[in-house]
Amino acid sequence: MENDRQQEVYQNHLADKEREWENQCLRCGACCGAYEDPCRDLKKGPDGKYSCGVYFRRYGAHETVGGKKFRCMPIRDIIHMSWDHDQFCAYKQAIKP
Repeated sequence: MENDRQQEVYQNHLADKEREWENQCLRCGACCGAYEDPCRDLKKGPDGKYSCGVYFRRYGAHETVGGKKFRCMPIRDIIHMSWDHDQFCAYKQAIKP
C-alpha cells in the first residue's frame, strides 16, 4: 500500500510540474511559425494569443499553411535550437544565462 501511495504522490508531482511548465507559455505562437509560415493547426484568438487546434494530439507529422511538412515535438526537445522570433518565447527567456 505504501508503494501505491508513493506512486500517487509522484504522479501528482509530475502533473503539477506539467501545469507549471504549461503556464509559462505566453501563447506567442513563435515556435509554431506564427510570424512566417505557420502550422495549419495554429489558431489566433480574439485576444491576439495563439493556441494549437489539435493540442492533445499535436506531436507528429503536420503541415504549414504554405505546405511545408514538419514534425511537431515537445518544446523541451527544441528549446536549445533557434527559430524566427524565438525572442518572444517565455521558455527561451527563462533559460537565458
